[in-house]
Amino acid sequence: MSEHLSITISEGPARLDKALADACPGLSRSRLKALILEGGVTRNGEPATDPAAKVNAGDEITVTVPPPAPAAPEGQAIPLNVVFEDEHLIVVDKPAGLVVHPAPGNPDKTLVNALIAHCGESLKGIGGVARPGIVHRLDKDTSGLMVAAKTAKVHEALSKLFARRDIARSYLALVRGRPNPRKGTVDTHIDRSRHNRKKMAVTKTSGRHAVTHYEAQKSYGPKSDPWASLVKCKLETGRTHQIRVHLAHIGHPVVGDPLYGSGMKLKGGKAAPGALKTFPRQALHAAELGFAHPVTGATLHFKSLVPDDFASLINDLKGG
Repeated sequence: MSEHLSITISEGPARLDKALADACPGLSRSRLKALILEGGVTRNGEPATDPAAKVNAGDEITVTVPPPAPAAPEGQAIPLNVVFEDEHLIVVDKPAGLVVHPAPGNPDKTLVNALIAHCGESLKGIGGVARPGIVHRLDKDTSGLMVAAKTAKVHEALSKLFARRDIARSYLALVRGRPNPRKGTVDTHIDRSRHNRKKMAVTKTSGRHAVTHYEAQKSYGPKSDPWASLVKCKLETGRTHQIRVHLAHIGHPVVGDPLYGSGMKLKGGKAAPGALKTFPRQALHAAELGFAHPVTGATLHFKSLVPDDFASLINDLKGG
């Protein structure tokens, strides 16, 4: 069961994360920051998702602490599409539908469980008990390339590469309509939505800075008002749901996106191919991954074709 902590701020103004660290000696400041970003903290009954937000004396804070994760996930024989592997790291092409690491509601049958079974005991404990070896993640229904570390040293080195943005990453997304302009940059802040805790949202100042470069490569349907477009996205930052949020923000949500595409009118109406309306997941694929090997220094660069369901949807659009 989750634990709920009720705190009254005694002195202020102060940063939210620091005030909570002073009031909750059993929780580290980094742990409290994570709980804030995950939506586990309220201030005077309202969601508080910015660790740097100022709190004042008398503010009522509630912290929801989820139960601890199992000490070590177990290996499970789940097939992996291994793109590259050596004694230091492994690159896999994740299928849509596979959760990356154990979490409430998905305690096992994840990529982490598959990696432990494939790589052995050396992965356990790397990077935290809940996601050994993992330095970045993809949403459950996003397919494509991921890298995982096989040693603590390489995990630290890869984490630094991501922090410095020395990782080349590009994604392919099938979006509704056609972006105008066809090529551009979305530069915003992204924070947890105040209206739906499962969603992220573009904000003016709160949350974290997020930058996505996009380019529409092909469009499908009437030239003047296409049903959908294949868009290449390159990330400067890696925020939760970043591409999905940014594409919806410019009015062209990812096809099949259950969170960010609902409520937006589908181009073409009855004339649009049925597959476009019924695609069961967000049509988003991590197509390219490149970085310098943390041990050998070799330049590694990988590309992945879109999976069969994504390719079939494009073929349906071409024939529509």
